[in-house]
Amino acid sequence: MMDKKIAVIGIVVNNRRENAAKVNQILTAFGHLVVGRLGIPYEEKNLSIISIIIDATNDEIGAISGKLGSIDGVKAKAVIAS
Repeated sequence: MMDKKIAVIGIVVNNRRENAAKVNQILTAFGHLVVGRLGIPYEEKNLSIISIIIDATNDEIGAISGKLGSIDGVKAKAVIAS
């Protein structure tokens, strides 16, 4: 079995009205890995900032970060606890 690690993924969703559903679809698909989630909508800037805490393997962390980052207007970066 692969080692799981705790990671925080920071997500900035530009054009949130257009991209929120796409982001939530990915987060739902990986929901079994999510330990916690905090989302802050910033209406004046038409964006959202989301942080999720996940318990996952390196491959799973890369997969969710990559899928989120592949959405035009979405940036996602992971920080992995050692």
